[in-house]
Amino acid sequence: MRAFGVRGVPVVADGTRWRRACRRRVLWGGGEVLVTVGVVLLLLVVHQLWWTNREAGQGAERKVEALEREWDAGGPADLGTGPAAPTASSAPSASPSGATAGQRSYTAAGASRPGRSQAYAVLSIPRLGLRVPVAEGIDRREVLDKGYVGHYPGTQQPGQAGNFALAGHRNTHGEPFRRLPRLRAADTIEVATGAATYTYAVDTILPRTSARDAGVLRPVPRSVVRPRYGYVEPGHYITLTTCTPEFTSRYRMVVWGKLLSTRPRSR
Repeated sequence: MRAFGVRGVPVVADGTRWRRACRRRVLWGGGEVLVTVGVVLLLLVVHQLWWTNREAGQGAERKVEALEREWDAGGPADLGTGPAAPTASSAPSASPSGATAGQRSYTAAGASRPGRSQAYAVLSIPRLGLRVPVAEGIDRREVLDKGYVGHYPGTQQPGQAGNFALAGHRNTHGEPFRRLPRLRAADTIEVATGAATYTYAVDTILPRTSARDAGVLRPVPRSVVRPRYGYVEPGHYITLTTCTPEFTSRYRMVVWGKLLSTRPRSR
């Protein structure tokens, strides 16, 4: 409703001014909410992409150093069971399938298997500049989010015949497998324990498969989604798995390697 002054000049009613003031307050309040939400989201991104990496990365480095100090001091040796394998100098060369005649995993007699979420080995990949602890299991909170690489329960231990399978984050929480796509055939992968260092060579890379492709973890690993990737003969294999594409968990990338040599730790 409008009212007119004595000279016919329109005068804005109080109700109109009140409605305009309300609209301004609503717009201003909405802007403040959007800014606040944006700041919170930015902080969450910083936390995920920077702080979790920093915290997990430093923790993983400390664990690697602690394991190596323990081994140098004559602490617990390899975890597992079975007789000793030949040394790197005396072991027979690997066949095309990755198996070696008479080769066995070097383990300490009577040693116990690793406990759940226990870090017991160190994975090193020279091309990626990576040195990270290996822990038993793939529990997200107790293993992967600490920046460790997790050993799939039910798969073999380092150096044993069969498939030694590992999982690691590609993004956030130390992201040990962030640069896994840089690996090429013949790149070396080392797994050190208290008893020996096992050297594998990258052999096959599966760029993408289903997150439920259990075939990649079998003793003779072979994709059930993309069957042309994998093996048909027994051998000594290592399997590295991580999420792909980056910042998603829809698919898995898989890297396979074959055992080249076993070098017992000098004491």
